[in-house]
Amino acid sequence: MRSTDRFILDDEAESLRQFLLSRRTALGMGVAAIGLSALSPRFGFAQGSGQSGAAITVDQARAAPIPIGIPSFGPGLGAQISEVIAADLGNTGLFKVLASSPGAPDFEMLKSQGARAAVSGNVLGSGDVQVEMRLWDVLTGGQIQGTRYSANRANWRRIAHIIADVIYERLVGEKGYFDTRIAYISRTGPGRQLTTRLAIMDQDGENAHILTQGRWLTLTPRFDPRQDRLAFMSYANNRPRVYLFDIKSAQQRLLGEFHGISFAPRFSPDGQQVVLSATRAGGSDIWVVDLASGAKRQMTSSGAIDTSPCFSPDGTQIVFNSDRGGSPQLYIMSASGGNARRISYGQGSYGSPVWSPRGDVIAFSRIANGSFSLGVMGPDGGGERILTEGFTVESPTFCPNGRVLAYCRQTRAGHRGAGFSTMIDTIDITGFHGRTIPTRTGASDPAWSPYNG
Repeated sequence: MRSTDRFILDDEAESLRQFLLSRRTALGMGVAAIGLSALSPRFGFAQGSGQSGAAITVDQARAAPIPIGIPSFGPGLGAQISEVIAADLGNTGLFKVLASSPGAPDFEMLKSQGARAAVSGNVLGSGDVQVEMRLWDVLTGGQIQGTRYSANRANWRRIAHIIADVIYERLVGEKGYFDTRIAYISRTGPGRQLTTRLAIMDQDGENAHILTQGRWLTLTPRFDPRQDRLAFMSYANNRPRVYLFDIKSAQQRLLGEFHGISFAPRFSPDGQQVVLSATRAGGSDIWVVDLASGAKRQMTSSGAIDTSPCFSPDGTQIVFNSDRGGSPQLYIMSASGGNARRISYGQGSYGSPVWSPRGDVIAFSRIANGSFSLGVMGPDGGGERILTEGFTVESPTFCPNGRVLAYCRQTRAGHRGAGFSTMIDTIDITGFHGRTIPTRTGASDPAWSPYNG
């Protein structure tokens, strides 16, 4: 298979392009939003992005989820939109969704139910639709937010996710993550007949699309933070190497020529470079590839197995794992190269490090005493804590606001593989509110998109 071959069929590509059309364009090209008149007194909630004075913080909402009334936005499409909004908020564990009557909020009734906030909305139109949403402070009866969204009917789920993002941000003071996607590996077939395909879905498991045909083993997709493309590893022509896949055109190309196998890619925060591992002799080194020129720069030459590199959010450092000290541990080095310092000192072997978008923690997987666990630690190695354990838990990836991790969970197989399953779970970075993302096939190797990804 040539490196420029298409991986999906032409008729599938056209429907996929329609689905992805507005993902990395301005909202006005996909979902247009205009403000509705809003009151401006002080409320007990956050009043916009970046404001730190929210009366209800995320930590407080974990302990006592915010009761919020969400009614149906009307029959048919209106009901579907409000159901997605309610699911997005409810799945965070930070909100307690209360059923309420359509139309203007009944504040007295909502107060009797303990509600702190309420939503009202409606949907107009058929082909192109207008969705109106208003967010209310139940205690004061004041409007916190009012917005009308215009879009093609086919984008209704995205409108719902955007509305949920607005509600999340206004009530807890942090940007939401519902209008995002997750790339992953779709897995079908038993054991040696396993077929793996590159796939993509909304963060809630809906709108799943298979991107490749499954001819070759495919692993570790990673999102470009600036363009609609993925880096991934493919065994095409029985030679494992890293490729770039353009999601809109369905074209893919080889990334760099290495003497051995290239694997474990990740983009730099500015999207101009990819850091990866490449084998040599009995080990592997970390390299950085410039995407514009194709120039390669070797970052490590320890003689050990150096792999799983990941840039810090500011692009100045790289975390990776290496067995240079005798067992796989986590190390950090400058993005310009040089000496690396070890940061993991707990029991067992560490791998799959990924830096939080906030820069405050690094997630990892660990194997100790034959058991897998998933955890986080500070960039200095301090504050290590385990979030979840299981037969296999690996491949952590952060949502773009850094509050939630998605990861792969596998169950133990019985006789002839009976009972084995592989799925994508999510968990809050405090170990709070774990859940499984529904997928139509087995799923592994999740990679959460950036905002508008």
